[in-house]
Amino acid sequence: MNKTIPIIAPEWPEYELIDSGNCRKLERFGAYSIVRHEPKAWWRPALPERDWAEAHASQDEEGKLLIAKKLPAAWPLKLELDPHGPGGKPLGITLEARVSETSRHIGLFPEQAPHWRLVAKLGAELTRSAAHGEGRPRLLNLFGYTGAASLAAQAAGFSATHVDASRPAIAWAKRNQELSGLSETPVRFLLDDVVKFVQREKRRGNRYEVILLDPPSFGRGPNREVWKVEGMVRDLLVDCRELLSDRARLLLLTMYNLEASALMLGNLMDDVLRGLPGSVTVGELAVPHTAPGAQARFLPRSLFARWERP
Repeated sequence: MNKTIPIIAPEWPEYELIDSGNCRKLERFGAYSIVRHEPKAWWRPALPERDWAEAHASQDEEGKLLIAKKLPAAWPLKLELDPHGPGGKPLGITLEARVSETSRHIGLFPEQAPHWRLVAKLGAELTRSAAHGEGRPRLLNLFGYTGAASLAAQAAGFSATHVDASRPAIAWAKRNQELSGLSETPVRFLLDDVVKFVQREKRRGNRYEVILLDPPSFGRGPNREVWKVEGMVRDLLVDCRELLSDRARLLLLTMYNLEASALMLGNLMDDVLRGLPGSVTVGELAVPHTAPGAQARFLPRSLFARWERP
């Protein structure tokens, strides 16, 4: 299988990484700027501290969000997936950003936008095939969080299954579905342990054209099941291989683990998918800066390895 190591940036007007450094990042989500902790930003910021102090909110060392200027608890961000969607109309979704003094989470990972667009592109292609009698394409989103990939899939014609162990995250995903105007053709949202769900799907004989995995380093299922990525992700990928259909197009693994590397994920995918036609691409999802003096920098965010078959 072939490997390249591209850097992929989000290209999303509603989001901007202004500056980063000293393990912090200054971001804009729509009309609001926020300073958050960023363990990968080891360098010095390009902007002076007075510019950072203009943010609407910032995190303290314990992750608590300190509100400095008037900031809503939640606001929508629109993402265009395809300017020429079905019938020539733009295809897109709407995601709700949220802030809370007790949580460090905004509810979205903008660097993932290129993969959401890839999902939408594949959905359009497979839906055209479905019109010739091949059936509606199916997508499985594991560790689906607040649902951006699931909704991109749904908007593009997939029958999407979204699995996550967090009840609040699934409720947030359903809110994003509502904002995106997609409630009429619902995603199958499941509160479940990913490992157990995939094993049941194998026994049921269900198969998918696209499978997405975005596992945390450590987590717990709804019944306190333990997830540890180092000892469990390979077995999960082996099970996911069995869930790929005869016309499968994509198996995508993303990871934020600081101890991992893109080459490591590529070796893992090569091992698990040996013998399947197609190719594996590995690389990083990264975000460019817009501040003068920082525009040549990219902030590394997530590693990925993806198997694709034309």
